Amino acid sequence: MSTKLFSRVALIALTTLTFANTLLAQSTPRESLLILSKHDHTLAIVDPATLKVIAKAPVGDDPHEVIASSDGKTAYVSNYGSGTFNTLAVIDLIAQKALSSIDLGALRGPHGLDFSAGKVWFTAEAAKAIGSYDPATQKIDWIFGTGQNRTHMLYVMPDLKTIVATNVSSATVSIIEKIAAAGNGGSPPNQQQGTPGAMPPGPPPGAPRTDWNQTIISVGHGDEGFDISPDHKEIWTANAQDGTISIIDFAAKKVVQTLNANVRGANRLKFTPDGKLVFVSSLGGADAVVLSAATRAEVKRIPIGHGAAGVQMQPDGSRVFIACTPDNYVVVIDLHTLAVTAHIDAGPNPDGMAWAVQR
Repeated sequence: MSTKLFSRVALIALTTLTFANTLLAQSTPRESLLILSKHDHTLAIVDPATLKVIAKAPVGDDPHEVIASSDGKTAYVSNYGSGTFNTLAVIDLIAQKALSSIDLGALRGPHGLDFSAGKVWFTAEAAKAIGSYDPATQKIDWIFGTGQNRTHMLYVMPDLKTIVATNVSSATVSIIEKIAAAGNGGSPPNQQQGTPGAMPPGPPPGAPRTDWNQTIISVGHGDEGFDISPDHKEIWTANAQDGTISIIDFAAKKVVQTLNANVRGANRLKFTPDGKLVFVSSLGGADAVVLSAATRAEVKRIPIGHGAAGVQMQPDGSRVFIACTPDNYVVVIDLHTLAVTAHIDAGPNPDGMAWAVQR
């Protein structure tokens, strides 16, 4: 074969291979399911329509929880390390690649995540604290010390006035509320900044000051997973060590009922979007437990494997996804029939999940 002919054949082969790779590359769908693999240290982007993994990105050591930004374009992952690590991994969901991680400094053991008002909210177990990170300024702009052991999961209300968190080793739930503080901020009218005796810089004169109050509620031992009912009237916590579920009246800030639900090892708890059912996963159990939110009675136990962790509801109320960590798959359950319909292979030891919607 002549050199010229060989060059043409090689060029055609390279062009064909490039075209094939382009066909294989898939863009991130408008809605996607995000699944962490603890073993592979990756985040899988799954197309909910096909249940196929379309891309994976590295997320660093010991990933536990993931949350998507409000615009569905960025994901944040907590690198837990049982309280020794101090970073959040960042994934560009559109480009399907890892970005620079966020260094949390002394706020070690990040675990629970939420995204609200353009900020990432996180727990820091080793620091006994909750913090918020502003992607716009690339700074941690708020820290609140809970004083509780293993502040683990959290939920931030959309109005940013209330935060709920579970404290595993203290067997408590924190309800943290933003309140108006006594007195006003700012400098008195007759004292200008920079003049002798002037007040230090602060809010404009007359601007109201705010503070945070924490109510600590005792629940069952080993409370990790929790959820707030869609009507925001109740908080349900899964108590892994006791095998019980504590139901808290949100407004009254007190436990009104404890269910002997036989859910030892309970890891996560989630309401269905319509608020009618509650799903509980257990690291040491073979079943997903389904409870009625109205009657508090058990509806069904669904065999799913040898243990489970993360639970993610599909926003339209059609399906629930449960990460069966020991079995290396995510099980898909139809919320109308309460039957297993599929399994997703997103990598060994799946755990935290989130739903991303591009806006």
